Amino acid sequence: MKLNKTYLLLTILLFTIETLIAIYLKTGFIRHTFGDFLCVILLYCFFKTFIKGHHFKIAVIVLAIAFTVEFLQLTNFLELFNLHNNQLAKLILGSTFQISDLVAYSLGIISVIILEYKVYKLWIT
Repeated sequence: MKLNKTYLLLTILLFTIETLIAIYLKTGFIRHTFGDFLCVILLYCFFKTFIKGHHFKIAVIVLAIAFTVEFLQLTNFLELFNLHNNQLAKLILGSTFQISDLVAYSLGIISVIILEYKVYKLWIT
């Protein structure tokens, strides 16, 4: 398996930014909305580090994962897995459903698709 170094570096950069947001920002737009926007981009870059596949398919898979986790927040899934007192699980998986999160995830994936398309066009021309 060959790692894509560009996506690996982007994954590390985005993970660092997400970690800093989680540590230093407890409320506000950047924490609750921009963090979700970046989260799907981080997941996309992580998958692209290991998987050489069509960017649109991977983007749709990432969006499906994000939506699934968000909709699970409508249930007591953290309690079901005895993670309701685990702060890291709450931070990563979330504990409250927000429609604004779905919008942020969608905008993040749309941004990825647009950027990938533009980069792809640059490489072919």
